[in-house]
Amino acid sequence: MQWRLGVVGAPIAHSRSPELHAAGLRLAGLEGSSERVELDASRGAALRDLLPGRFDALSVTAPLKSIAFELCDEVDDVAQRTQSVNSLLWREGRLFGRSTDGAGFVDALAYVAHATPADRHVVILGAGGAASALVDALVHHGASSVVVHGRNEAHVLAITQRYDQVYAHSLVYRPIDLIINTVPAHARDHEAAVLQGVSTDTVVVDITYEPERSAWLALYEEFGCQVANGRAMLVFQAARQLSWWFNQPVEGAALFEVTR
Repeated sequence: MQWRLGVVGAPIAHSRSPELHAAGLRLAGLEGSSERVELDASRGAALRDLLPGRFDALSVTAPLKSIAFELCDEVDDVAQRTQSVNSLLWREGRLFGRSTDGAGFVDALAYVAHATPADRHVVILGAGGAASALVDALVHHGASSVVVHGRNEAHVLAITQRYDQVYAHSLVYRPIDLIINTVPAHARDHEAAVLQGVSTDTVVVDITYEPERSAWLALYEEFGCQVANGRAMLVFQAARQLSWWFNQPVEGAALFEVTR
């Protein structure tokens, strides 16, 4: 079989997913190709037309994750809880969807920061599809508390109402063990100071990876925090979706190393 893979979203020119897909195919001993498709939310319904005519499977990025969820015939439990899909697969005349962002983040956190969400107090910036998936994973991996800061109050409320230990406001006097920025780089305000509660023990992750060190991440690095960009999350979530698509394991660590 010649796998027809791709990544869809907007903007998409920077996406490294085709590179990851090609590497995953090689690791799995399979053949195929991958390409980028620019598609914004105003044309989101066209996403369904891409499978199976043009693609067998797709990675889905902003701003289409909630739209992809609505188009699927069947989704996994995580996608159902988060109302978000980042992986699509056409199989036997049906469109299947999964969300691998959250699990991929947890895998990446363990690999690059040697840390787990268990018993940690976490702050997430942003309330979009990626934030929704990350909150779900953090909760299900034992985070003590998660605070969501977002401009869209309805989106923040939709996330926080799902879980007892997730809040829409900062928790006074609690140190921040982990802070994650999910806001797209082009939509960020200038940050002049680190958040109250951050210390040099705080792990700081920016899920963007272009540029490699965003101005926001550099601020926390200069403060003395352990920092990481989003490349590891991108790779490890891709390993999970590739394993699902191919029905055979693609190891995240191996994919990370061969795509350095």
